[in-house]
Amino acid sequence: MTIQYGRMRLAGACNVGRKAGNLGLCLAAISLLFSVTSCRKEAEASGDRSPARPTADIIAEADTLYAGRGDLTRVRQGLIALRQSQATEAGNYDLAWRLAKFNYYLGAHSKDDAERDKAFRDGIEAGKLAVKLQDGKPDGHFWLGANYGGSAQVSTLAGLSEIEDIKREMETVIKLDESYQSGSAYMVLGQVYLESPRILGGDTQKAIDYFQKGLRFGPNNSLLRWHLAQAYADANRKEDARKEIETLLTMKVDPAYEPEQKEAVEKAQQLAEKLK
Repeated sequence: MTIQYGRMRLAGACNVGRKAGNLGLCLAAISLLFSVTSCRKEAEASGDRSPARPTADIIAEADTLYAGRGDLTRVRQGLIALRQSQATEAGNYDLAWRLAKFNYYLGAHSKDDAERDKAFRDGIEAGKLAVKLQDGKPDGHFWLGANYGGSAQVSTLAGLSEIEDIKREMETVIKLDESYQSGSAYMVLGQVYLESPRILGGDTQKAIDYFQKGLRFGPNNSLLRWHLAQAYADANRKEDARKEIETLLTMKVDPAYEPEQKEAVEKAQQLAEKLK
């Protein structure tokens, strides 16, 4: 319709020009029509496309949202931003491992079964991609292993193969950087040995050993101290468990890990009640 209407206007303008015997008028009309049409097309083209935001800006925004992760809505918003950026930059390592990290946190804290399961599945896929992109960095391995662990905790089919996946990724993190996330790879390995049935390799003393190793790199890692207290309690070392709880409850809170500190304190207080 737009093209046909333009032709009608052009013919009309030329007809006027011929009647007046003025060729210049006709040429001026033609020039004006093409100028207007060209401007319209440029405006439409510019309206269809907005400039893509730099990936660094999106990552910074996502990190800011993650800082408020105590509100899961912010984690979900961060995931949306990261996914949108990854759609145009699929090979970006920093996007991939953050997607694994955000999905793990969502899966570990969501009360919705479907959302939790999907978060761990998506986290595993993002972690695998991160490992594929940068096998020599710890981030992808750690968050891939964490999502394996989250999936194993909620899966009724979790078995030796899943446990071995977790161990493999965390052992790789330790080889690359054993201080990563304040010794959290040791913490996850300790959890594997503490929470696995004996038939699948569960061993409370091994769990304690891993937790203690982790404390060398994360003495203020509140979740690590809580897990160690739990392991001491399971080993009937009640006094050691109480000491860990006391240390945890009097530790200075790191603002960057306030949600984890709050979670650890709540669990430690519950354990303290059981030890009375």
